[in-house]
Amino acid sequence: MKRNFLMGAAAVAGLMTLSACGGGAGSDANAPAAEETAAAPAAEEPAAPAEGEATEATDAAATETADAGAGLQLAGLTGDPAKGEKVFALCRSCHVLEEGVNRVGPSLYNVVGRKSGTVAGFSYSDANKNSGVTWTTDVLFEYLKDPKGFMPGTKMAFPGIKNDQDRANLVAYLESQSK
Repeated sequence: MKRNFLMGAAAVAGLMTLSACGGGAGSDANAPAAEETAAAPAAEEPAAPAEGEATEATDAAATETADAGAGLQLAGLTGDPAKGEKVFALCRSCHVLEEGVNRVGPSLYNVVGRKSGTVAGFSYSDANKNSGVTWTTDVLFEYLKDPKGFMPGTKMAFPGIKNDQDRANLVAYLESQSK
């Protein structure tokens, strides 16, 4: 009886570990793909300032809004860093945010704005090293939907995060940690 219990506990632990690597909360990896939503209409751009007018107030307001954690706009969605921290739980089995600490995957310390395949001490695939990709928020948003589809030959076994809002939240969290 005790042996059966231990075997069952080991099986459950194994399944939990595998679920952490893909398809966890909010990803719905096996669900049918949602219909594509129409692109959000472009916001009207403000009129250009007259010659000699200062734009510092506008620039300062934009910086203040970004710094206040107002959220990141991706594909018409506003990413919430606090919710993204919860989504990051899917990544923790392979990645950490500490500088110089590599695990199964490379450290994601300051990942936003970094060139692909450049973390010291991590053995990248040729696909990743030679991709020429810079991890902008838009690129991360697309990559995290389907890593192997985005970058064929990558070592990353993660199936991706299919839910656009969860992905936007995760990218907003990664960006908030890259400042």
